[in-house]
Amino acid sequence: MCKFSRHCFNIKAPKSLFLSGIVFIVLLFSNSPISFAKVYNAGEYVHPVEPAAEHAKLSFIIAKQLQFQHYRQMVLDDELSSKVFDRFLEVLDPNRTFFLAADIKKFEKFRYQIDNNFHRGELENAFNTFNLYQKRHTERLVYTLNLLENNYDKIDLTLNDEITIDREESPWPVDKKAQNSLSRKQLKNLIISFKLAGKDDQEIQELLIKRYKNQLNRIKQTNKEDAFRIYMNALAESYDPHTQYFSPRISENFDIQMSLSLEGIGAMLQAEDGYTKVKRLVPAGPAEKAGQLKAGDRIVGVGQGKEKIVDVIGWRLDDVVQLIRGKKGTIVRLELIPQNSTDEHKTRIIQIVRNTVKLEEQAAKKEIINITRMGKEQKIGVIDIPAFYIDFKAAQSGKPDYRSTTRDVKKLLEELNKENIDGLIIDLRNNGGGSLQEVNTLVGLFIKSGPTVQIKDAKGRIAELTDDSNKVVYSGPLAVLVNRLSASASEIFAGAIQDYNRGLIIGNQTFGKGTVQALQKLDQGQIKLTHAKFYRVSGGSTQNLGVIPDLTFPALYDKEDIGESSLPEALPWDQVKKVDYQMLLELQPLFPLLKKQHEQRVISNPDFRYIQETVARIDKQKSKKVLSLNYDKRFKEYQESRQEQLDIENRRRIAKGEEPFKNIKELDDEEDVLGLNEHDDEEDDKEDKEGSDSYTLLKESANILVDFIDLKQSNIVHK
Repeated sequence: MCKFSRHCFNIKAPKSLFLSGIVFIVLLFSNSPISFAKVYNAGEYVHPVEPAAEHAKLSFIIAKQLQFQHYRQMVLDDELSSKVFDRFLEVLDPNRTFFLAADIKKFEKFRYQIDNNFHRGELENAFNTFNLYQKRHTERLVYTLNLLENNYDKIDLTLNDEITIDREESPWPVDKKAQNSLSRKQLKNLIISFKLAGKDDQEIQELLIKRYKNQLNRIKQTNKEDAFRIYMNALAESYDPHTQYFSPRISENFDIQMSLSLEGIGAMLQAEDGYTKVKRLVPAGPAEKAGQLKAGDRIVGVGQGKEKIVDVIGWRLDDVVQLIRGKKGTIVRLELIPQNSTDEHKTRIIQIVRNTVKLEEQAAKKEIINITRMGKEQKIGVIDIPAFYIDFKAAQSGKPDYRSTTRDVKKLLEELNKENIDGLIIDLRNNGGGSLQEVNTLVGLFIKSGPTVQIKDAKGRIAELTDDSNKVVYSGPLAVLVNRLSASASEIFAGAIQDYNRGLIIGNQTFGKGTVQALQKLDQGQIKLTHAKFYRVSGGSTQNLGVIPDLTFPALYDKEDIGESSLPEALPWDQVKKVDYQMLLELQPLFPLLKKQHEQRVISNPDFRYIQETVARIDKQKSKKVLSLNYDKRFKEYQESRQEQLDIENRRRIAKGEEPFKNIKELDDEEDVLGLNEHDDEEDDKEDKEGSDSYTLLKESANILVDFIDLKQSNIVHK
């Protein structure tokens, strides 16, 4: 039997074969399983793309349309050229990971040529930049894959390294050595995250290899249309974030990309930094009704029914869409990083039954909340309006019973009036807008005739929308409840109610979507272009600033992540002349008293305190600029964070007379982190609703409205 002495190699063989034998011996004597190292080569995956013949003409046409038809009417000059240059690089490499400093220096000669390139229909510079990005991106993936395949056991998590969380303002790596160091740190961060999530080394290695190989395959599938679309949108989105070019493929799938709507679950998505991010939920859609998916959540995996979940980090948005879409009645499982998560490794799995969204499911709904004070019960009506909808087809065909927001709310108001409610809350939380006609007529249910909104076009012409009906359906005490996801038509309604002093605005600063878009067909694809802007009757725009509530609640959504002000190149807030309208009661003197009573009440409200403490905890975690890459240190930080979460929850439970959780596992089981529990019982659903953050804020809004009624009866409100 050969003992691996020199006598085993007496056969004359090529040097390369001899060396391979040495490798074989080393493998036999190592503790690892016998395997041969796999080495990835970037050249196998990089395929430069060139512009199509029609792209030159199309780029010229789009540039002209933006210059002369967009609301901003910016001249395509050196200043805008520089802005497009920065935007293009930011879209390609938002975390300054792939390009080298030398690459950026080389691109600088292109900075002030973009305007001339568009005027001439030249795309060479743009495609060269895109192709180098593809090459650099591939090099990073290949470097990381080779680390995972061949040196995973050498990755040291005991060093006191750190990684910057947000590299948006960081310098680009100076050379390949610095870039390799950054890639190793990014890989360490991922490994630590998965370890904290309870995965072992073999699972982590397999999962990350699969993830990076998927991303390499996605790069291979990138084509000339992708490059052209990204470049044209760097121009379009330099005008404002809602102006976009849709390539032919995306135009064909209009419901997916124009509204970013996913048929089947009712979610509007966008691609962001390699993730698929939930922009908002379609009112009354399957996702919203399931109550588990939230705006700001990032989808990292998709599974069909009970099948294995597929990792989708780095996938194209339209490919993720294809996985999520499906037949009505089938189940899709989504693995998420929650919007409010301070730990990216703490994903959760939810399941949603695919369905279609019906108009009647979007309809306004009512309920009554009873508030007892000093032995006296007061009834507060609530009308929840998910969207401003109208059945245009039925209305145009002359059907007398067509559905619309105003018609439905009018019926609900008449029913609530018969029940002798003492006050009314219009709940516009998560209402992303809809029909401008409907918001105009809805305001008319609460005021006598008058203007509701102003619309200014690109030429500075201002039009007013006015409600001509003198009939007020509800004249009693009114509050409007809004949050960061109340947008567009919702902001017009809340702004009009506030300007007329018709009622209280309660909640959070709204989204700030005060612009109007229209679609224009092109020879290839289409362009969505901002052409007008909304203004309140008091003259201020709803754009960017949104509506500021009279009384503010803890913000459940981070303004830095969600809202118009978080979007690059958002049109600014400004104002025009106010129009003539008749203000009602003078409410401002009440605000300090209402705020004081609200603050005194919530001090002893365990649910409200829980919201405040949770928001504060999340804000503290998000204030971190760097993460440790020392596993022991990260584990300690993680345990402290989870313990803080457990303590906050248990303070609430004890205050409500409930049994506290013994440990974090009990908390996770209750929160159904893995999405294993099913809630079909109506009583359980009712308890879940009444114990939710959403209901807590609604209940406190009802209390504030009762305070308002009491103060009004004390003659503190003046005309």
